[in-house]
Amino acid sequence: MTTFADLGLSQKVLSAVTDAGYTTPTPIQEGAIPPALERRDILGIAQTGTGKTAGFVLPMLTMLERGRARARMPRTLILEPTRELAAQVHENFEKYGKNHRLNIVLLIGGVSFDEQDRKLERGADVLIATPGRLLDHTERGKLLMTGVEILVIDEADRMLDMGFIPDIERIVKFIPFTRQTLFFSATMPPEIQKLADKFLQNPARIEVAPPSSTAATVEQRLVACGSKDFEKRERLRDLIKTQTELTNAIIFCNRKKDVADLYKSLEKHGFSVGALHGDMDQRSRTNMLQGFKDNEITLLVASDVAARGLDIPAVSHVFNFDVPIHAEDYVHRIGRTGRAGRAGAAFTMVSRKDAKYVDAITKLIDRDIEWLDGKDAIQASSEDADEKPGRGRRSDSKGTARRSSRGEKKSQEEKPAAVEAAAPVAETAAQPEAVTETVTRDAPREEARPRHEAREERKPREERQPKQERQERPAPQRAQEPANANEDRNRNRNNRRGRDNDDREPTPVGFGDEIPAFMMIGG
Repeated sequence: MTTFADLGLSQKVLSAVTDAGYTTPTPIQEGAIPPALERRDILGIAQTGTGKTAGFVLPMLTMLERGRARARMPRTLILEPTRELAAQVHENFEKYGKNHRLNIVLLIGGVSFDEQDRKLERGADVLIATPGRLLDHTERGKLLMTGVEILVIDEADRMLDMGFIPDIERIVKFIPFTRQTLFFSATMPPEIQKLADKFLQNPARIEVAPPSSTAATVEQRLVACGSKDFEKRERLRDLIKTQTELTNAIIFCNRKKDVADLYKSLEKHGFSVGALHGDMDQRSRTNMLQGFKDNEITLLVASDVAARGLDIPAVSHVFNFDVPIHAEDYVHRIGRTGRAGRAGAAFTMVSRKDAKYVDAITKLIDRDIEWLDGKDAIQASSEDADEKPGRGRRSDSKGTARRSSRGEKKSQEEKPAAVEAAAPVAETAAQPEAVTETVTRDAPREEARPRHEAREERKPREERQPKQERQERPAPQRAQEPANANEDRNRNRNNRRGRDNDDREPTPVGFGDEIPAFMMIGG
């Protein structure tokens, strides 16, 4: 049996590994460490939870024992897709590099630029960064990468999913061509293979598990549920309560909004729960994750930002509240449990609309997933949901519910004669559905008389009783006014408004003429 002492690691590294309680390397570590120490490029393909992080941390520590970092010129660079993964790699360097005097700098979003600049000023032996924040420092002129000797691109397929490949291509242009590159990915789609061919030179390929396979120690089940959110939340609560061996669990949702809604619902029902998604600030995300690791929180509701690479060994269960849209995400989600050979359980909640996603998952992992309650359960629940007469939905193929509601409305608008004709139906009022059906189907057609028949029965206009004549009220009496009162009043109104009569020119007033009283100042 191979031990870490057989891999060529330095004594300082072996001492730290022994103190951490490890003696036997995992297959990816056994395959990647020796060629990495020989300064060869590495192409590592392994499912999540197989120890890939230590596969490049341990040889890097051995190779960094010689040399010293200079200000703003890191010696090694590790690119991670998320802040959580970057922080986890930072913890690994601190754990395994405790016997080394190395400066380890973490460049992630949500942290002050000034604080990170001060750390870069002291020199970085190991620089761990997310692509966006690394480019920010580079474009500000605060970082030079001409001294990078080793480049690590971790979770490359996740980088592809998050759209970081153009950023990585820009970053690689700043790094010397003579670098050593360690390239790790859980899957190898054609796009990732092209990227690896572009960045790597004669790499040592280490593939320890079939691509997109799931751990054999994880029990996988599909759980039938309704398509409404409240139905899924209720089903999830019942499922959690039935798991007697649950110590802690991660619950995955597809959208950040669903993470927040499910978190509030579980908290309302008295569960010990936390949330983790991309919109949270870095301090909240770090505290929440640490609380889950320390068993202060039993359930962690998360988006796919937490699906990749998080090393939480004691996760007993994974619940997929939403079926992942991309089949590869299913592999990474359930990879949070059953790590390092431990037993785990993964439950995926499936409604009728999720059938195509489940088919893609089973095709990817090349195995069928058993149903918790039998496959017929999802079909029965879907049929029951369709049979419930709802708003704008038919209860059967003939549209009985829709016609019934239409018949009720029509019966209320019938003439009195029709109501009398349907009077016997009222005796079955104790059965509302029977009443509706009788009125709409069994009532004779003569009850609703056509409009033209109604017109013929109306009496001629001259035979109708005339309406009562209205009594005209006498007009109110007005006070007697002079004959020229209206003319004087109109003239005064026009003068006050400042406009003349357009039909005739105003007559000029001469000095000998008498000035009207209304034109006198103060008059």
